[in-house]
Amino acid sequence: ELSLNLNFARSKKQAKLPVVMTPEEVKMLMAHLNKRYYLIAALMYGSGLRVMEAVQLRVKDIDFDYKCIQVWNGKGNKHRIVTLATELIPMLRNQILNVDDYLKLDLNNTEYSGVWMPYALTKKYPSAAKSLAWQYLFPSHILSSDPQSGEIRRHHFHHSCIRKEIKKAVQKSGLTKIITPHTLRHSFATHLLQNGADIRTVQAQLGHSDVKTTQIYTHVLQQGANGVVSPFSRL
Repeated sequence: ELSLNLNFARSKKQAKLPVVMTPEEVKMLMAHLNKRYYLIAALMYGSGLRVMEAVQLRVKDIDFDYKCIQVWNGKGNKHRIVTLATELIPMLRNQILNVDDYLKLDLNNTEYSGVWMPYALTKKYPSAAKSLAWQYLFPSHILSSDPQSGEIRRHHFHHSCIRKEIKKAVQKSGLTKIITPHTLRHSFATHLLQNGADIRTVQAQLGHSDVKTTQIYTHVLQQGANGVVSPFSRL
């Protein structure tokens, strides 16, 4: 009897190369962004943040002395420390003043319950929810009711707003690439490698568990302007 169990090895699906902007394209995009969303997009590109990591930043996560950002509960519930561009520090200080203004306003509202915090931290630091350090760095402009508890809180920017604003900026700038918030992170990684950063350093900045995930950006460089030279250029 003929056996049909041939034990063929399944071929691996080739990883799709990410869309990456040039530094000039990043400048064009940023120049056309709504001012309200400029800083958050600048952090996503300048520090390699995912959109949810950016919107969930709290005031305490910014370390001006060491020029870094603490990223908590990233993908896979991981914590990492990422670089902070010196050029963004004045804007960040100003943003924290804005957050403080919101907080002072909210504290005058008797219904305000403070910012949302994980249950364990609420138990450990009962007054932290109304302290400046724990407020979201990018707060919503309106108070809202917590869907679980019904308490009145000020949440952070919704990630969909960032997507919409980046889409608008792409259209205004005339860029023809398919650009999303995650493209800023892809561009951060590629530009670091392009400027001579070690692959392990980039891996740590991105929070990748496996360096193979980070190596996708070396493929972008090898297949683009830093890799094969077109024969047309030699004519």
